[in-house]
Amino acid sequence: MGSYSWLFFALGTVVTWGLYGIFLHSGQVGMADAANGRYKAFLFVGVAYFLTAVLAPLLILVVRGSDWNFPAKGLWLSLFAGVLGAIGAFFVLLSLGALFAQGNKSAPAIVMSIVFAGAPLVNSVVSLLMHPPAGGFSALRWQFVVGILMAALGGFLVVKFKPAPAPSKPTTAAVENRS
Repeated sequence: MGSYSWLFFALGTVVTWGLYGIFLHSGQVGMADAANGRYKAFLFVGVAYFLTAVLAPLLILVVRGSDWNFPAKGLWLSLFAGVLGAIGAFFVLLSLGALFAQGNKSAPAIVMSIVFAGAPLVNSVVSLLMHPPAGGFSALRWQFVVGILMAALGGFLVVKFKPAPAPSKPTTAAVENRS
């Protein structure tokens, strides 16, 4: 893949995370349990994480003959990152459920637009605080600041002007009752 492998993997994340909210919401609704559907869906998110984030890397480490040394700093930071990811996934489920409960059938598009516009903003600010730019914050290029503002504005515009879904088609029984 060469020097563009990072881009391939980044675009893979864009596609999979872009589909994540849609299928997570569909799974939650598919549980057919208004009170507990989101928790049932989250349970299977955990199963999926176990399969892909525990068993797969474990197999790769065994096949590659890795040593089993896990320095404390790397272990705890990685564990914390995983907890943040899991809490974020749980918040996505709660947000989807709350918005859908209000009758909004565009919940995945709205919630994920906020998440995917907001997360890069948080990432940029925290990264800058952890690793300040050479020359301090006054050395930030205006294009970077405009890009941050455009990301925030883009997320807002997608949510504010999301097209309404098409009306539901009447069921066969409803059509027969009108006759």
